[in-house]
Amino acid sequence: MRATDRFGERMAVLAHDWFPDEGKMMKGVMRYGDYEFTGIVDHNHAGESSGDYLPTLPDVPIVERVADVSEPTDSLLIAERPSDGTLTELQREDIRAALANGWDVLSGLHRRLSDDPAFSTVAEENDATIHELRHPPAETVIANGTAHEVDAQVLLTAGTDCRQGKMTTTMELVEAARERGIDAGAVATGQTGIAVTGRGVCIDRTPADFTAGFVEQLVHEAAEEFDLLVIEGQASIIHPAYAADTIALLHGAMPDGIVFCHHATREGFRGWEAFDIPPIDAYFEAHRAVTDPLFETPPVVAGSLNTSGIEDDQDARAALEEFEGEIDAPATDVIRFSAERIVDVLE
Repeated sequence: MRATDRFGERMAVLAHDWFPDEGKMMKGVMRYGDYEFTGIVDHNHAGESSGDYLPTLPDVPIVERVADVSEPTDSLLIAERPSDGTLTELQREDIRAALANGWDVLSGLHRRLSDDPAFSTVAEENDATIHELRHPPAETVIANGTAHEVDAQVLLTAGTDCRQGKMTTTMELVEAARERGIDAGAVATGQTGIAVTGRGVCIDRTPADFTAGFVEQLVHEAAEEFDLLVIEGQASIIHPAYAADTIALLHGAMPDGIVFCHHATREGFRGWEAFDIPPIDAYFEAHRAVTDPLFETPPVVAGSLNTSGIEDDQDARAALEEFEGEIDAPATDVIRFSAERIVDVLE
């Protein structure tokens, strides 16, 4: 299934008060999604163009309200995931307006829009669907430890913290591999990846007993279609709040190798800055602790270093060289220098 088969080919983005600095989901979907973007809805920048602020992404007109999107549109993407799930009244009004137009709505919010009659009633009356990307299927799936049986090569993007580039590395690596003629596919485990690929499960919302099972199921399904699977990583195995996500990914996917991700200038965990990011060896020891009793610990085959906090390319390359020494594997910044170095390793 293509994402456009599920969500439609023409997409507008709701970005009130998030554009341009916030909107992680918007930026990921605009960078990697195979959509025609019909407008960005943001009352603060109406009449301008997204290319003036986000030059590496598609250039999309910015309009004040949903009613101002002039091109035919199939769906509305909510650009961000506020931590408390709360929407402003302006955002709520434009979501209702989109549903009244018959547009589907893609939501990565913690709270289910479809549980709110203010949205569900309008959606039902206008034959629109609210896609709750952050919420898993109702089924229960227990892992059986069978992911290692698939014929495909399985890689996992794991790292030292949240929001450092695991999803970006996954998508860039898949694109670069396909350009080399490798039959590669991304396995989405977060809401942005699901919006890009059209399938997947947001594992940080699954009940703990079933998380590894959902991951294992995703691996088996994707292996029927692709020769190389790149599993989108989540959090890190030493994260003070989200370590369980990474453990479930390791157990469920049983990967053949890890592409290890790190942020070059970050010293503390994002949002938990009181906790210092430990040395990289500590992560490898933690990986071994949870995998060695069950299966051979997947080796780190390559690294992905986020050097966005380093201005000069020469300094960025020096940071990469140091990072390569720490992980004992080739590394790159997939945005600054491309993912080709990682594909070289795979070939």
